[in-house]
Amino acid sequence: MQRRGWMALGAALLPGAATAQALSQDQRAEVLRLLRQALREDPSILRDALAGLEQSEQAERSSAQAAAIGARAELLFRDPSDPVKGNPQGRVTFVEFFDARCGYCKQLHPAMDQLLQRERDVRVVLKDLPILGPNSLLASRALLAAQRQSLYVPLYDALMRLREEPTEAVLRREAERARIDWTRLRRDMDDPSIQARIARNLELARALDIQGTPALIIGTTIVPGAVDLAELQRLTAAARG
Repeated sequence: MQRRGWMALGAALLPGAATAQALSQDQRAEVLRLLRQALREDPSILRDALAGLEQSEQAERSSAQAAAIGARAELLFRDPSDPVKGNPQGRVTFVEFFDARCGYCKQLHPAMDQLLQRERDVRVVLKDLPILGPNSLLASRALLAAQRQSLYVPLYDALMRLREEPTEAVLRREAERARIDWTRLRRDMDDPSIQARIARNLELARALDIQGTPALIIGTTIVPGAVDLAELQRLTAAARG
């Protein structure tokens, strides 16, 4: 634990410990003796103090993320260049950062599809975040190139169902199944503006302290990891409220 963590722990375990620097050497020794005695007699004090520290740090992180979301709301929720799934005019908006190779993103995909079928006022803004290697980047470039043919979502759905590596050969197969012009797609994949969009998404994720994929944003809350339909419905109802 970092030094500040131990200082906070001392303050939580024994009132006045945070002011130990103002005490004499004998007084500091007595504080430590009482602290050790308290821990021996009731070890749950340590557990509860650590839990309190964790909750406090999580609250601080959530507050910082909420502020970061508010400062970047236009880029997150209303960037006209972003692909959207569901109702483009929906009252409730999810922003989903995803990687096309991410197993948890693939796990979230059917639950989100069920939500969109049941809740007709939900829109999902899709943000490519290729963080899992070269094939992730290749897939993101293909998706953003497919958007130029108005076929981003069909290719996205295909890649979320894919259970093999999205190599160039696999991407071509899936693109052609989705009736995408492969020759045009392959040319557009090398457009520097597509790489710039991916870089912008990566920078946005860093600014929001997103640690992995999938990451959902709804309102001023970041929801990390795959969640089930019930949780998506709860989040939707809370956003409406």
